[in-house]
Amino acid sequence: MEELLKRYVKHLELERSISPLTVRNYTSDIQGFLDFLGNNGVDSLDKVNRSTMRLYLGWLHEKGIARASISRKLSALRSFYRYLARENLVEAEPLLTLSSPKLEKRLPTFLTHEEVARLIEAPDASTPQGLRDRAILELLYAAGLRVSEIVALDLKDIDLGSRQIVVWGKGSKERMVLMGRPAAEALKLYLDLGRIKLEGKAYTQALLLNRFGERIAERRIQHLIKKYAQQAGLEMRVFPHIMRHTFATHLLDGGADLRVVQDLLGHARLSSTQIYTHVTLSQIRRKYLAAHPRSSTRKGE
Repeated sequence: MEELLKRYVKHLELERSISPLTVRNYTSDIQGFLDFLGNNGVDSLDKVNRSTMRLYLGWLHEKGIARASISRKLSALRSFYRYLARENLVEAEPLLTLSSPKLEKRLPTFLTHEEVARLIEAPDASTPQGLRDRAILELLYAAGLRVSEIVALDLKDIDLGSRQIVVWGKGSKERMVLMGRPAAEALKLYLDLGRIKLEGKAYTQALLLNRFGERIAERRIQHLIKKYAQQAGLEMRVFPHIMRHTFATHLLDGGADLRVVQDLLGHARLSSTQIYTHVTLSQIRRKYLAAHPRSSTRKGE
């Protein structure tokens, strides 16, 4: 079973161009399933059936695993079994008739305009790393990029003149995104004053570099954003995807067309983008209740 997992991981890395973070998550989820099978005397993936999967789901629930995490684990296992079936490495797919747990619909969290400004201004722009970090924060907010997309950017993907960026998104799909003047100016300062010092003699085409002159890692960006959020005094837990949520929410609040936001985000389905309309509607409701003199339902008001 371990050998089959190794073959699947190579398939993800070489043939499907999956991001390193996704590969790591899939590997962890499937390895956990294999460990469960081993602990329960199941020594072959062909021996897994519907009853085995129900036992696995029950075990996950007993451990207190959240529904969203269970759903992600089942998604990883479905993908794993589809690959094995296609390669004729198993005879049946035990997850075909197994449904994922229903998830609670949660609205994405996002930052206010003032909170975004405080976050972006947190890095020390007098250092090469600070210039880089300011550029990262500006780009995440200005272009709504996924952290995997911003890490993968090369110098050739950036056009400061037209303020456009070529991005390779999920499934190796190319799209064009835009950035505003503040992001372009922050990026130019980083390229002129910061990157050249970080690069040293490395001579790489990667846009964003670490202190060793190598392409910066996704986890490093996650750590930096958490650090700057604390410095900026933000109360909520901030991670890279919140910047993407904020980008979409602020665009729709500003009157942008839903289809345009879908294209900028690189969403394959419009339904993935429509959740942000619920966010903006809830904002409208709050503003209405706070501002309209006859909006309150309490007696005496």
